[in-house]
Amino acid sequence: MKNIQIKIEQRAAKVGIIGLGYVGLPLAIRFSQEGFPVIGIDINEDYVSKINNGISTIKHISNQTINKIKESGFIATADQSIIKSLDIIIICVPTPLGIHNEPNMEFIESTLLSIRKHIRSKQLLILESTTYPGTTEEYIIPIIEDCNFVIGRDYFIGYSPEREDPGNKSYSTKTIPKIVSGYTESCLLLTKTLYDQIIDLTISVSSPKVAEMTKIVENIHRAVNIGLMNELKMLSDKMDIDIYEVIEAAKTKPFGFTPFYPGPGLGGHCIPIDPFYLTWKAKEYGMNTRFIELAGEINTSMPNYVIQKVNDALNQVGKSINNSKILVLGIAYKKNIDDIRESPSLEIISRLI
Repeated sequence: MKNIQIKIEQRAAKVGIIGLGYVGLPLAIRFSQEGFPVIGIDINEDYVSKINNGISTIKHISNQTINKIKESGFIATADQSIIKSLDIIIICVPTPLGIHNEPNMEFIESTLLSIRKHIRSKQLLILESTTYPGTTEEYIIPIIEDCNFVIGRDYFIGYSPEREDPGNKSYSTKTIPKIVSGYTESCLLLTKTLYDQIIDLTISVSSPKVAEMTKIVENIHRAVNIGLMNELKMLSDKMDIDIYEVIEAAKTKPFGFTPFYPGPGLGGHCIPIDPFYLTWKAKEYGMNTRFIELAGEINTSMPNYVIQKVNDALNQVGKSINNSKILVLGIAYKKNIDDIRESPSLEIISRLI
C-alpha cells in the first residue's frame, strides 16, 4: 500500500481509464493535466482512432485539449492487455436499465470479466459508474478475491461516483467535490490520495455502499423535485397561472426553497435512469419506493403532455397535427451538448410522426 501511495503522490502511478465517454474522457484529461501517465481504454475502436488522431468525441471538449494531453503522453487503446502495466484502473462504463426498469449490469460485468486475466497484485481498482448500493461488494469483490488476492493487502478496491455535468461552465471535473470510498481502510486511503491529486475537495465516506447510495440520492432528489414541478405545471395551466412566474417569485425566499423547473421530460444518462436502480434494490428489502416511482411516472408522461399542448394549439387555429409542419428546436437532453441519450425530444418527434 505504501509503495502505491508514494507513486500516486509523486504522480508516477500509471492510470488507466476504461470507458472514454462523458465521464472517462474528462477524467483522463484531468489526470494528464496533473502530470500522471494515462492510458484510455475503450472497446469502440472509432473513438480510440479519433482520440489518437487528436479529434474530440465530445462536443464540449475541444480538439486542442485532446492534442495537449497527447503531447503529454496520453494514448487511447482497445487492447486490454495493457492493464497488467497499470497501477490504477478506473472503470467508467455505462449502467443502463433493462426493459423492466431493472439494472443492466452487462457493461460492468463484461469489463470485469475481460480484465480479470490481466490484473496483477499491487493495483488500485476504482468503479465510477453510477449503480445501486451493494454493487462493489456484489460484483467487484468476488471477482478479485477469486483471483486469490487479499483485498486491502495486495489488491485495493475503491468506489467514487462520477459527478460530471457536461456543458456546465461554472463547475468542472477539478472543482466539483468528489465522494471517495474504499472496501478497507487502506483502500480508502489510496482512493482518497489519488483523487486528492486532481480534485480540489474530496469527501470520504465509510463504505462503497454509502458512496453508491449518495450518488443515487443526488439524482433521486432532482428527479422527484422535477416531477413535482411538472405536476404543478399541468395544474397551473388549468388554473391559468404561469408556473415560471411562480417559481421566480418563490425563489426570492432566502431559505427553505430550492428552484426546480418543469420540462418536456427528463433526458441524459442519470436522472431518468439512476433512481430506478434504487427502486429495484428496495424490493429486496420488501419496500416500494412510491415517491420515486410516482415522479418517474409523471416525468415520463411529459412528452404526452407536450403533444396534447401542440394538438390544442393547432386546434385553436383550425388545424390538426396531421399534415401540419412542426419544428422541434433542441434534440439533445439539455442545451449546448451533443448527448441525445434518453432525450424527450426524440420521444416527442416520434409521437408527432
